[in-house]
Amino acid sequence: MATEQELSDFLKSVEKRAFKRSLYHVRNEEAALDIVQDSMLKLSEHYGDKPASELPMLFQRILSNCTLDWFRRQKTRNALFSNMSDFEGPDEDGMDFDLLEAYSNPDGAEGSASAEDETTRAQTFREIEAEIKELPARQREAFLMRYWEEMDVAETAAAMGCSEGSVKTHCFRAIQTLSKALKAKGIEL
Repeated sequence: MATEQELSDFLKSVEKRAFKRSLYHVRNEEAALDIVQDSMLKLSEHYGDKPASELPMLFQRILSNCTLDWFRRQKTRNALFSNMSDFEGPDEDGMDFDLLEAYSNPDGAEGSASAEDETTRAQTFREIEAEIKELPARQREAFLMRYWEEMDVAETAAAMGCSEGSVKTHCFRAIQTLSKALKAKGIEL
């Protein structure tokens, strides 16, 4: 059984990654925040008594389900109502998120970099982030779970509700697509 402290620590450790993952899917900050908050509440209300080792898998599944629920609600709402905001152009502010929260040098030590290096790195991260957003939903979900959340194939399959082979296929296709798109932009990792 997870203690209150273990549950709290777990939620703190996943909140930023969960927000980023939700944002990749819904492309709306407020909606992504709502989805993450709903997921955290559901986990703590319904599964807070589970062992701490089960929390990551449960949370990933709840987050996926909340995201799907959001899309279903949007589809229904859009079919029934038309908002004035639907006719407005894109937001002027844009989204300013770093793909990585902190950058370490290849040797693992944090170091100071020149302004040119920082700018190049930030541009590269924005390009990678943009390409991840363009992936098909299932490929993006599998890719983010496997490489962002560092889940293994079995955990990802369980969280996505599909077979391990499907996860491998989605990840392979996502990597191929990202590789081609980034290479076309002159970015080789």
